[in-house]
Amino acid sequence: MAERLEWFKKFDPSGRHQLLVAVRGEQLLGYANSSKFREKAAYQTSVETTIYLHPQAHTKGLGTRLYAALFERLAEQDVHRAFAGITQPNEALVALHKKFGFSYLGTFAEVGRKFGRYWDVQWFEKPLG
Repeated sequence: MAERLEWFKKFDPSGRHQLLVAVRGEQLLGYANSSKFREKAAYQTSVETTIYLHPQAHTKGLGTRLYAALFERLAEQDVHRAFAGITQPNEALVALHKKFGFSYLGTFAEVGRKFGRYWDVQWFEKPLG
């Protein structure tokens, strides 16, 4: 819980780093966020975006609604580029990013590790502002 609280502190509803959450009752359905792309000041107008949906919330349009709301808010900010790293394989998430104007940049081989194995991550870019 303490780690998650520190994570929440990274977001500001009136700035570049936003967090939008979808819930039904007390169940988390998903979230979309924009966070720092890199620590150095030269990268402050770039953000990394993330979207997560609970498995029961897939294919219901929630991801589209969350991302639409996030990019609507980012349009009001001084943000030049959004980047997204997508662990592969994930055709649905790649399709969602392409729907929102992201272009494929390249693949980092075995850069992510979860569930006891290494995964490739494809990187995408979206011009903003």
